[in-house]
Amino acid sequence: MNGMFRQHYWLPALALLLLMTVWFLMSPRNPAQHFQDELDALREAYGLPGATAAYLRSDGSSGVAASGFADVEAGVLMTPDSRMLAASVGKTFVGATTVALAREGLLNLDDPLSRWLGERTWFSRLPNHDAITLRHLLTHSAGLPDHVHTQRFAADVSRRWQEKENPFPPETLIEYVLDLAPLFEAGKGWAYSDTGYILLGLVIEKVTGRHYFDEINRRFLAPLGLQHTAPANRRELPGLAAGYMSADNAFGLPHKTTSEQGVLRWHPGMEWTGGGLVSNSTDLAHWGAALFNGQAMPGAYLEELLHSVATDPHTPDLRYAAGVAVMRTGTFGPVYGHGGWIPGYCTSLRHYPEHGVTIAFQINTDTLSGTDTTQVIREMEAHLAAVVINH
Repeated sequence: MNGMFRQHYWLPALALLLLMTVWFLMSPRNPAQHFQDELDALREAYGLPGATAAYLRSDGSSGVAASGFADVEAGVLMTPDSRMLAASVGKTFVGATTVALAREGLLNLDDPLSRWLGERTWFSRLPNHDAITLRHLLTHSAGLPDHVHTQRFAADVSRRWQEKENPFPPETLIEYVLDLAPLFEAGKGWAYSDTGYILLGLVIEKVTGRHYFDEINRRFLAPLGLQHTAPANRRELPGLAAGYMSADNAFGLPHKTTSEQGVLRWHPGMEWTGGGLVSNSTDLAHWGAALFNGQAMPGAYLEELLHSVATDPHTPDLRYAAGVAVMRTGTFGPVYGHGGWIPGYCTSLRHYPEHGVTIAFQINTDTLSGTDTTQVIREMEAHLAAVVINH
């Protein structure tokens, strides 16, 4: 990343990390300090500019940690209050809102999408338009392409990211998949699609008569006291850590997400209900604990929220529900949650129901030189879970 981060040889770093983890597990430190030490070790091993993490146990105990820099060039340290773009973790709010509306009888998850958006002039040009249901959209089983991964969208972002206002309002995003061939028959496969969640956002607004962000604020953000979580719908987001990406990224964005004044160089509103939130690890851990412990809304909603489909017939235990990734089996039993990637930031939210533990973390880079970023996120999840569950 333009020489800003130290280079690490992968195997020595991993070996050092494993040795440090064993030492941490054998040491007598208190759980919160143990958690901080582990985050410091992970940041050092993977060469991250900065990171935050938080955990919450069902007994009410919790911990939060911050490590490294929120702004490398300015020498600003990361703090527990530092905020980052939460990316697709925001889909958990879309899923929860849609399930809540179904429980209130305002919609049915098996409604055809045409019931709610069929009057839009572009609707008949949407792939699988005559067969898609809301549940298909929630579970990424609608057969829709993803506008984010179209060459035309990447080219347009590269050309327009410097515009002051959001150049890509919701219905503009949908235009990128119009007239494309469906990936498969609706309900007969799985393919992740931000476009499907943009469509769900339009449905939520049609059903409620309110702006999506107003709806999640009144349902979840305000009642649960998630004071550091807000719509990422403007360039100025107080407390936002600078994010870092490769100079040759697909969208032609600058390697650092913020200006010297701490303002985003590009407008985050283009994400909308594909993610759309700025948050911190503490808020995300509390959100995950409330959502997956059945406390985010009235009634017994978890069965509907976690109703899932397989993402691959060869890995039936990896599934996707209503804005929730589900792993049925793992080192620590089942896992519910979501990951998030957006230029300059990565976020993880994971809940371990057999242990009553929820963990969230954020890092302010989306690219690691010489390593697989997805693999790094998975290994960070495993190490932090081991610390909290085994300590």
